[in-house]
Amino acid sequence: MLDTDSAADAVPDGVPAQTTTSAAYTGDRPAGGQAARHDVVSLDAPIRGRTLFPGDEGFEEACSGWLLTVEHRPAVVVVAADADDVAAAVRSAAEAGRPVAVQSTGHGKSVPADGAVFIATGELRELSVDPRAGTARIGAGLRLGEVLTAAAEHGLAPLCGSSGEVGVMGYLTGGGLPLACRTYGFAADHVRSLDIVTADGLLRTVSPTREPDLFWAVRGGKGNFGVVVAAEIELLPLRTVYGGELHYPGEDPRHAAHVLGSYLAWVKDQPEEMSSSVSLLRLPDAPQLPEGFRGRSFVQVRVVYTGDEERGARLVEPLRALGPEKDTCGAMPYTRITEIYPDPKNPVMVHLRSALLHGLDDEAVEELVSFIDPSTPEGPFPGIELRHLGGALNRPPGRPHAVSTQGAAFHLWMRMPAPAEQAADEVLGRLRRWDTGAMLPGFLFDHDSAPERVRRAYTEADYRRLAALKAEYDPDHLFRVNHSIPPFGSGERARS
Repeated sequence: MLDTDSAADAVPDGVPAQTTTSAAYTGDRPAGGQAARHDVVSLDAPIRGRTLFPGDEGFEEACSGWLLTVEHRPAVVVVAADADDVAAAVRSAAEAGRPVAVQSTGHGKSVPADGAVFIATGELRELSVDPRAGTARIGAGLRLGEVLTAAAEHGLAPLCGSSGEVGVMGYLTGGGLPLACRTYGFAADHVRSLDIVTADGLLRTVSPTREPDLFWAVRGGKGNFGVVVAAEIELLPLRTVYGGELHYPGEDPRHAAHVLGSYLAWVKDQPEEMSSSVSLLRLPDAPQLPEGFRGRSFVQVRVVYTGDEERGARLVEPLRALGPEKDTCGAMPYTRITEIYPDPKNPVMVHLRSALLHGLDDEAVEELVSFIDPSTPEGPFPGIELRHLGGALNRPPGRPHAVSTQGAAFHLWMRMPAPAEQAADEVLGRLRRWDTGAMLPGFLFDHDSAPERVRRAYTEADYRRLAALKAEYDPDHLFRVNHSIPPFGSGERARS
């Protein structure tokens, strides 16, 4: 899951894309055009979907996506119509010695798919809900909002992140940090089985009883082990939550620090049914923004409480006493939960960063507030979110997986409009004292494609296990156009 913020809409149109260099694949870019295309890769197996080469109509659209700071230039795009198409594309890539890239919505783009066999899964749209079992079967082309709507017809709900536009499989394989994370843990906890095409071109169904090691690895190991084409997940009997957002003016650093410090004190007493976050937002004086937001700074608190409305209102009362400019908190249908975070639906040109943090003290509050201080008119203009962790996230899941907060108190997510990549790095540098050094796999971005950064997303024991399983299931490193885990058999070799 990517947790984006309304400030991303402030990114001006027409800013050139910042293409990231692949740390995992350095193959030549295809020459393109009709004459050279069949020399690039041959797909001998019949494909029910579409096979697109550079220059073909629909090629550019098929390999674009929500995050525009990474460009893909694959050798061929396979718009898969079914799992057989995916398997055929994987086998052809292996025979040609080319890597495989996979994309549904493009929210999680990290490494350019240069020279790769690019599998677009957006047309794998299977969706069925079993209300008696409380489960849903989901194809790889679906977005969270579609599953949310279908499940609600039966009084059930999937664990959603902040955006309904995110692809389900990328969310689940990255672990999935839901808005109700302190109550229910990671979304990966609630996956019952996965259908995955592995590097040998075989379609496997993995679960706690069928190839359990691979089932463990895929939930958190992202795209390193194959192409997930379908999943069966548990649904929850959630019809309503108490939730919403409170906006406070942030132009005065002293007031912003008071609000942020009060929030940090407030979370220490919250039950597991209360999940929340606080965002620090500074906006440019840009004409495309609504007049009431131009050139302003804000502290924004967002809450999701899974208990009854009356108690939710009592718990939020100390936040209301801080005098928000805007307060939307109240009982709401679960189907509207993604409205709490006004994530942009259109593609954006931004740099994204994340970290897992220790508990935050007064010095951390002062440092964080300084990033939205309007006394520096030239910027930068960050959007910084701190998600409160703990609760169910700290308990061992019923179905073990490779995702862990590694004991962190907060998850930091940051968005910086391109091309201010250096400014984004400077923000993280100034917060290093509170950084645990760990990360969540679902919040690795283009900046995090180097192996040493990928390793930070896992405990040492989990990383070694993932590397060993990679050697078993993908020894030739076919799935490397991603946050790559090299297929080494020992921890020491993986470290090198």
